[in-house]
Amino acid sequence: MGVRLMVVDDHRLLAEALASALKLRGHRVLAAAAPTAGAAELVVSRAPEVCLFGTATPAEPGAFDPIVRIGRERPQVAVVVLGPVPSPRGIAAAFAAGAAGYVRHDERIEGVERAMAKARAGEAAIAPQLLRGAFADLLHPPVQPDDEGQRLLRMLTPREVEVLLRVAEGDDTRLIAAGMGIAPSTARTHVQRVLMKLGVGSRLEAAALAARTGLLDRAAATRKGPGRPA
Repeated sequence: MGVRLMVVDDHRLLAEALASALKLRGHRVLAAAAPTAGAAELVVSRAPEVCLFGTATPAEPGAFDPIVRIGRERPQVAVVVLGPVPSPRGIAAAFAAGAAGYVRHDERIEGVERAMAKARAGEAAIAPQLLRGAFADLLHPPVQPDDEGQRLLRMLTPREVEVLLRVAEGDDTRLIAAGMGIAPSTARTHVQRVLMKLGVGSRLEAAALAARTGLLDRAAATRKGPGRPA
């Protein structure tokens, strides 16, 4: 029996792609929305069984405030966080806010479905290896953790950063070209270079990788910085 659910993510492309995949597998998706800042009001009004809550910054202060409100106003809704490889602080913050589970952004669709079923049944939905990894980090914190998002960002030119952000927002080649004032063929070339540099085979994979590593947030900050195109 399918689950009645909602999907929210700061990146609309990811929310809509996951919602479409879950619909094809027999689940009833009430809404797919972005950003997560407006998730609470939507969940409270629609009252799904499960809310998939995607975030690229689980350790940021206030990241899970919508989950707190959902728990207060719709305690019957099970919230499963979809996030990057989590830090111990990120996992702790998610569950402290009232989340019923935590699933990595790059989990297979079957893993997301298992987490949804567990959460709906009132069980904690988190992979044992994530808990082990979190405990290992707590006991032996890395001195200088590798920043994959920063490493990937250094591989892209400013224009490719702009293209990646537009891809993550769901723009097709025509919209990318119009928004950047370039020819569609040039936009297509930029997209292909971004995919090649990131080592992925599709726009969806590029958006997922960028969200999982925090690259999108770093790229957005870079675009707003001095000397970058707005």
